[in-house]
Amino acid sequence: MRALRQFKREIMTKSARDRFDVHQDITSRIVQAIEAGAGTFVLPWHQGASTKMPVNATTQRAYRGVNVLSLWITAQGLGYRSHQWATFKQWQSSGAQVRKGEKGTPIVFYKTLEIQNPEPEQGQGEDAHCIPFARASWVFNAEQVDGFAAATPEPPTAPLFERLEQADKAIAATGAAIEYGGTQAFYDRRTDRIRVPDPSAFLGSPTSSPQESFYSTVLHELTHFSGAPHRLNREKGKRFADKPYCFEELIAELGAAFLCAELGITNEPRPDHAQYIDQYLAILKEDKRAIFQAATAATAATAYLLAFSSQSQESAA
Repeated sequence: MRALRQFKREIMTKSARDRFDVHQDITSRIVQAIEAGAGTFVLPWHQGASTKMPVNATTQRAYRGVNVLSLWITAQGLGYRSHQWATFKQWQSSGAQVRKGEKGTPIVFYKTLEIQNPEPEQGQGEDAHCIPFARASWVFNAEQVDGFAAATPEPPTAPLFERLEQADKAIAATGAAIEYGGTQAFYDRRTDRIRVPDPSAFLGSPTSSPQESFYSTVLHELTHFSGAPHRLNREKGKRFADKPYCFEELIAELGAAFLCAELGITNEPRPDHAQYIDQYLAILKEDKRAIFQAATAATAATAYLLAFSSQSQESAA
């Protein structure tokens, strides 16, 4: 609440008005890039989900056949780093608990049914034959459960860029819970937590360095974080590609561009921003006024997030 009050005071000052001019310039240049043809957005990190053979966490037996593909696809799509899986009951038997709301991944296993032959052929005794049949089961990854002591993963390799102290301090000052790992970047409103791939996963893109890509991704998710009901209370879309969802993505990407400029990460709006924003403007099917409306909300989010570090500096003085 103190940060929110600080933000409200700051937004009315001359410095806040001057900051908006900088944001207006960035927004205008992004619009120009979109109109000139922004190109296709490219994820700036590699897909680092586990590619080890999936195994059952309780028996240590490897899954086989089509089950390997099923579990790999799920791990890749959801960014699971663990290759260990088990059924709901198996996790319970090992002292772990599948988290509420988690969805299982289907696997297939085969059993045999022994059928007695009621009319054996002449000269043969009682005969029986086995019929194989498939049964479905659902398993959960180790990252979907609580209370499981997984093996210590190999330490991540060093990132391909130098960390920026000013940016790291500003991010830490927000108090946001940020988890690094997996292959996806998102803010989860249910848990109020941010997930971002490990810094070492950022390789950059054709138009962005690894350093710019990493910080821009974190700041994009922090802008989403600022819109939570107990913060700036922005409307959240109910499904992918509905209007509030798309508009929130515009706000988050503009917020990332503004924060990159404010924190000295990059002084120019990168083509990546235009590429990302353009795909949502196309879904909205609106003219560029939508981006300027989103810029106003992104400016408010930027001031709100930077107020935390300003407050920390005042407390330390």
